[in-house]
Amino acid sequence: MLEPLLAQAWKYDGQVTTDWDRVFARRTRRMKSSAIRELLKLTMQPDVISFAGGMPAPELFPVREFREACAYILETQPHVALQYGPTEGYPRLKELLAEKMQKYGVPAEPANVLLTNGSQQALDLIGRVFLQNGDVVITSEPTYLGAIQAWNPYGPRYVTVPMDEHGMITEKLEEALRENPKAKFIYVLPNFHNPAGITESLERRQNIVELAVRYGVFIVEDDPYGELRFEGEDITPLVVMHKENTFYLSTFSKTLAPGIRLGWLVAPEAIMTKFIQAKQGMDLHTSTFVQMIAADIMERGILRQHVKKIRQAYRERRDVMLRALEAYFPEGTTWTRPQGGLFLWVQMPEQVDADDLLRAAIEERVAFVPGHAFYPDGRGRNTMRLNFSNAQPAQIEEGIRRLGRALQRMLG
Repeated sequence: MLEPLLAQAWKYDGQVTTDWDRVFARRTRRMKSSAIRELLKLTMQPDVISFAGGMPAPELFPVREFREACAYILETQPHVALQYGPTEGYPRLKELLAEKMQKYGVPAEPANVLLTNGSQQALDLIGRVFLQNGDVVITSEPTYLGAIQAWNPYGPRYVTVPMDEHGMITEKLEEALRENPKAKFIYVLPNFHNPAGITESLERRQNIVELAVRYGVFIVEDDPYGELRFEGEDITPLVVMHKENTFYLSTFSKTLAPGIRLGWLVAPEAIMTKFIQAKQGMDLHTSTFVQMIAADIMERGILRQHVKKIRQAYRERRDVMLRALEAYFPEGTTWTRPQGGLFLWVQMPEQVDADDLLRAAIEERVAFVPGHAFYPDGRGRNTMRLNFSNAQPAQIEEGIRRLGRALQRMLG
């Protein structure tokens, strides 16, 4: 089928005339560009203050420590670092991650840990192994855009559950499970939710686990921000309460550097083989060199000290943003007050469309992500996500002032 199409596609003058839409797999129709990725192209302009991307502060990256780790590894173990490695991951890093997670109560052993190219790849692996066209996935409302992007090609149907300040409203979650008895899993971002900034309370976590057991579904616990707590006490992870039926995901992107593209998946040994097989078909293994750098940084205690440093900086930036919102945003606008992480969530008066506001904001040289990008069905037109980690305090103050001015203008 393909060869005749391509044979007709090429003219002798070298011009391609293929109707590529006829050749693409049907699942590509479900692929959509990330609103955030597209916005980042705009926000690279130096005069734009960006609250759009979920990016850590680049001036805080441990550059010297990375340089030292690279030099040490290439001097002492170049034959290992530059060679193919096991799909499961670099053994020493798996040991260190298991030890680290055990301090938070996560029941992880090295055999339960799979290293991935960012936790985004872990999301895709879950879709690849478990999802078929028409399967039901239950998420919060809103939810992480990257998860929707990872799973869309596999054709699931999303059933969303509203949230309040304590997390997913579990009465609504039970309704969703009762009405969708063949749901595959519940997707939960328990700590400093992206995009909402909300943390699931202990009671809500217990309720989610009880419902998962009662209705026979598993849980995907996505925890990229758990170490970035500014205040309050750590809350027991869902995987601790329901270890046999919870997949736990995390990443170095928010605590160390996103450019190394290094995350991990914790799953019961009984199904780890399927994840390994799926990953082998994708990329064979995650970069050995990158894994060895992360292991060296962990062993020298650098990661622990770096996390303390960025917690303090991000707390200051969150506080500046909250004060600026109080000062510059109009009545009728509300927002979350996260205890950690990188984001807060703004709800504006019903008549405001965030896409229209974004156009006005760009004229003011400030950017954010419209909230409807985080709804599988495109709702939430009057919401937006603001990132506070990637701008200096003075930029945050000025950026919120500009954004408030654009919003005031839209409201007349």
